[in-house]
Amino acid sequence: MHRKLYTSIGLLILIIVAINFVSNEFHLRFDFTEDGEYTLSEATSDILNDLEDPVTVKAYFSQNLPPDVAKTKQDFQEMLIEYANRADGKVVYEFINPGETEATEQEANKNGIRTVMINVREKDQVKQQKAFMGALVLLGANQEVIPFIQPGAAMEYALSTAIKKLSVKEKPIISFLQGHGEPKLSELAQAKASLDILYSSQEVTLSDSTDILPTSKTLVIIRPTDTIPGAHFQKIENFVNRGGRVLVAINRVEGNFQNATGTSVATGLEQWLLAKGIEVEDNFVIDTKCGSVTMQQQTSFGTLQQQIQFPYIPLVSRFSNHPSVKGLEAVMLQFASTIRYTGDTTKKFVPIAFSSQQSNALKAPLYFEVQKQWTQSEFPQNGLTLAAAIEGKLSGNTKSKMIVIGDGDFAINGESERARQVNADNVSLLVNSIDWLSDDTGLIELRTKGASARPIAQLEDSTKLLLKYGNFLLPIVLAIGYGIFRSQRNKIRRYKWMSENWSGVE
Repeated sequence: MHRKLYTSIGLLILIIVAINFVSNEFHLRFDFTEDGEYTLSEATSDILNDLEDPVTVKAYFSQNLPPDVAKTKQDFQEMLIEYANRADGKVVYEFINPGETEATEQEANKNGIRTVMINVREKDQVKQQKAFMGALVLLGANQEVIPFIQPGAAMEYALSTAIKKLSVKEKPIISFLQGHGEPKLSELAQAKASLDILYSSQEVTLSDSTDILPTSKTLVIIRPTDTIPGAHFQKIENFVNRGGRVLVAINRVEGNFQNATGTSVATGLEQWLLAKGIEVEDNFVIDTKCGSVTMQQQTSFGTLQQQIQFPYIPLVSRFSNHPSVKGLEAVMLQFASTIRYTGDTTKKFVPIAFSSQQSNALKAPLYFEVQKQWTQSEFPQNGLTLAAAIEGKLSGNTKSKMIVIGDGDFAINGESERARQVNADNVSLLVNSIDWLSDDTGLIELRTKGASARPIAQLEDSTKLLLKYGNFLLPIVLAIGYGIFRSQRNKIRRYKWMSENWSGVE
């Protein structure tokens, strides 16, 4: 019996070794991640199939990295192997250790590879170590740098976009409407940096002699504050009629913190949308999931600043399965309004972003009670539409696409010294929307592909308590259970042995 057991174990070990050998030799991997993190997308395959000239990737990675960081190098190397196989040899790569010589370190710095500091544990002490984790992509005389390959981030998107940026012959043009109080491109610094990878962004100011370029792929209308003339709407209509796509981020209401009032906004854009069956209502969405505002309070010790939750700043975490919002987890809106479809069924209207299960919409004008103690009964509505995608014949007989977002400020950084850093998902919402409207290659699917964050803070308190004590008690319970099982098994064996011996004596 023991020989049979040892033989089975030996065969199992041989099978595992054989599987590992075959998978390494032929580069076979099974991908069980939620979003196919280790499977190349169709978009990447198309980019690699369209390559006319070979691409060289120089990967700069330091040696002796901690295991959690070293995994990034291994993942990137395996991805490069798949790129090379899929491109039939038109992707070649090499790994360089910048710490090997002073010359290689200078080469990495010269090529734009960013130095990062990582924590390394040695002899029960944690110290910081300089490391390189980047890559340089070369095609002919042109090059594109990936300064830092972040662990768990969307590596395929970074690499595929770098290759496409080098191989594309002519970038699609994205036009940003100006002249009606819209933010300048310089006020959209984070979004523009992402868009410049694949597109050529430009401002367009309409006039009697100026039109939207026929070569423009998408028109972006963000937060106009002044009335838009009818002649300008006619030019926009002509653009849509020839198949142009439009993104609208509209402020239907505005809030004034100086006098704590909220009022409606009308620029004519809301009427143009309404004619297409898209109603952006002049209301304020309030939500129990929300951001905070800083209030100053006078005390006997001086001025005290405190953070107060402000329901008028909804934190959106509910999205549809639409490509423009896939992978987003938290978008912060300020004074958002609801969107309602009133058109016919010839157009496809898809809500893509929603308020939480406890929300409401308050009609403008209103007064902000910043320190109000809100009750659950004041949030009776569930899943209000805050953004939507529309497809179909939006003008004339030509099919087009449009995305409408019920807040115009969500991706604006501002100018010069007053500029602010915008939440990454806010930027992704704008850039992903433009991608869906403008790019037919499918790269949009890769922008948020990677290890998704699943913070425990998003769980219910009861669930967190269960996980906490489950992690602590489960190993103990298993150990005790196994001990009881062993004890019972040995007791049965002992009784059986004693029974057999007594039978032999008789």
